[in-house]
Amino acid sequence: MSQEYYYMDGNYVPSQEAMIPVRTHAFLYGTSVFEGIRGYYNQEEDQVYAFRMKEHFERLHNSCKIMHMDPKHSVEEYVKITKELLAKNNYHEDCYIRPEVYKSAIKIGPSLLDNPDSVLIFTIKLGNYFGDDRMLNVCVSNWHRLEDNTIPPRAKVSGAYANTALMITDAKLAGFDDCISISASGHVAEGSAMNFFIVEGNTLVTTQTTSNILVGVTRNTIIEIAKEELGMEVAEREIDRTELYTADEAFFCGTGAQVAPIGTIDHRTIGDGKVGVKTAQIQKLYYDIVRGKVEKYKKWCTPIYE
Repeated sequence: MSQEYYYMDGNYVPSQEAMIPVRTHAFLYGTSVFEGIRGYYNQEEDQVYAFRMKEHFERLHNSCKIMHMDPKHSVEEYVKITKELLAKNNYHEDCYIRPEVYKSAIKIGPSLLDNPDSVLIFTIKLGNYFGDDRMLNVCVSNWHRLEDNTIPPRAKVSGAYANTALMITDAKLAGFDDCISISASGHVAEGSAMNFFIVEGNTLVTTQTTSNILVGVTRNTIIEIAKEELGMEVAEREIDRTELYTADEAFFCGTGAQVAPIGTIDHRTIGDGKVGVKTAQIQKLYYDIVRGKVEKYKKWCTPIYE
């Protein structure tokens, strides 16, 4: 197995040497923010394309603002560092990139003040998040999505993922693949750790960015290509729980999930239980775009090997 490297505060470190002290503040209190970025291998070009890195690092900066953190690097510097890291790791397959800014003080007490920030970026080989292309069977979670005035979902805060962990664990224990979260107001928020869409006729429907969701890079990508390439209407609005059961199609989307079709919700079949026409069109177009196969959207794809 070839040597892999991680980036830690200015240094490219062999993965087996990349460690933090057990009393690190972020480990004790969940005080870190992160991003998930995909790298896609284009076999014909023998090239890895990192998808929408700039937008991901812009969001990382926003998460840092919310959490009183210094991102340490500009967006452009983050892109350069990540390209260098991926080139050192020399992947020729799909991969996942995880930048993390974390509170690195060695002290007790949850305050974010007088608490220095550190940067970690690691990469791993990663294929399909759900393991295959089957239709997902999901439920509506009994756990509410965190509110903006609690731990804001708008920021990717590591500690907030305890909420996600409870949702997905209970869903799996009940025999489902994943779940849909509901806000305290009773409206649909998103998936356990990904955004969510339903299709009604020629209209793509998703929750508003003010509905306690992560403002997803993949979500924004799908909205744009659905309008521009497929001629669909897009509605960003509140979604009632019962609308889930009568939707023509439904799917999750995200860096990890990509475009993941849903077959049933709460044991109710969505459409005919097979991948819907619109979902299939979006999925195919998305997979072509992220691998740099659509010239119009190649601006979103950063080549790693020059």
